[in-house]
This record gives sequence, structure tokens and C-alpha cells, in this order.
Amino acid sequence: MHNKQETKFCSFCVNNVKFIDYKNWQQLKKFTSSYGKIVPKRRSGACSKHQRNLAQAIKRARFMALLPFVSK
Repeated sequence: MHNKQETKFCSFCVNNVKFIDYKNWQQLKKFTSSYGKIVPKRRSGACSKHQRNLAQAIKRARFMALLPFVSK
């Protein structure tokens, strides 16, 4: 049991990222699980706005065959 919760900061807000590019699959791969699923907001640490943009970019990258829909 952890009483003290660790506060996470959105890496996109901290680095002042305006647009999440679906063609940058190396960055998007960090936000997918080992099975290829999109990680939830509580694990990725992204804010709501960037989590929505991140999910959209991952879905676009999957459609363009830059990321797999499933792995394993």
C-alpha cells in the first residue's frame, strides 16, 4: 500500500509539444503495451488533451502500418 501518490507530469506539456506526429513511430511505441495496446492515462502520465491526441496518432500509425495492431 502506497499512501503517498507520485505526481506525474505530462511529458508533452513539459516539452511544449504542439502536435503529436503519427509518422514518429519510435515515440508512439513508448505509449503502447507489450501487446500493442494503448496505455491508459494513469500509466502514461499524459494529460487528457494529449492522451486523446496520442490515441489518435497511434490509430493513424496503425492504419498506415507503422505500428502493429497486435503483437504476440
